[in-house]
Amino acid sequence: MAREHPKRAAGAFFGRRRGKALRPVQARALETLLPALRLDTDGPPLRDLAQAFGTRYETHRLEIGFGGGEHLLHRARTNPQTGFIGVEPFVNGLAKCVAALKANPLPNIRLYDDDATRLLDWLPAGGLDQVDLLYPDPWPKKRHWKRRFVSDANLDRIARVLKPGGRFCFASDIDSYVNWTLLHCRRHPAFSWEAARADDWQNPFPDWPGTRYEAKALREGRVAAYLTFRRTGG
Repeated sequence: MAREHPKRAAGAFFGRRRGKALRPVQARALETLLPALRLDTDGPPLRDLAQAFGTRYETHRLEIGFGGGEHLLHRARTNPQTGFIGVEPFVNGLAKCVAALKANPLPNIRLYDDDATRLLDWLPAGGLDQVDLLYPDPWPKKRHWKRRFVSDANLDRIARVLKPGGRFCFASDIDSYVNWTLLHCRRHPAFSWEAARADDWQNPFPDWPGTRYEAKALREGRVAAYLTFRRTGG
């Protein structure tokens, strides 16, 4: 029997778990393929990322909240020497990604379908070369700001798992969240903003394929920001 997807815990950084009913091909992919791809954080903390993949990759990268997986799949296809971990608690987005992997397998992807903080606490220190947080839920109402993923505590978590010189990449079309992230990262001792020019924040990341959320934002006249922070120190 397939493992049930975990319920949303109080205080989680994501919203609803499910949307409309899954298509049959998506439901089958979740049942047959997801168990082999899903990381299990119930055991002892991971000591080596090679354990998660069953092989050793040159570099490792984490995407928090991958939506339908378009960006994650593109990166994994074009960077076969990199091991990718994708986090997505929303079952419909997860199912879309797993169905795509069922049709076109990629051995360098592993998935996690619960709160990313649990995964960050489970991963080995200094194991990741990059962490991506792309178009996260902005939680625009002030009373919900505590649910924004960018926080002092979560930046501590990201700093712990990044190698020195590793990168934390953030993209959003919500001005208040962009400013929020800049303030939090610039005051954090482990991160340095990599902007070399005043307009760097307007330039997409290298080999950027875009996302569905970005396309929607551009259609609606919002401007996207792309921020890169380097992990400093040892």
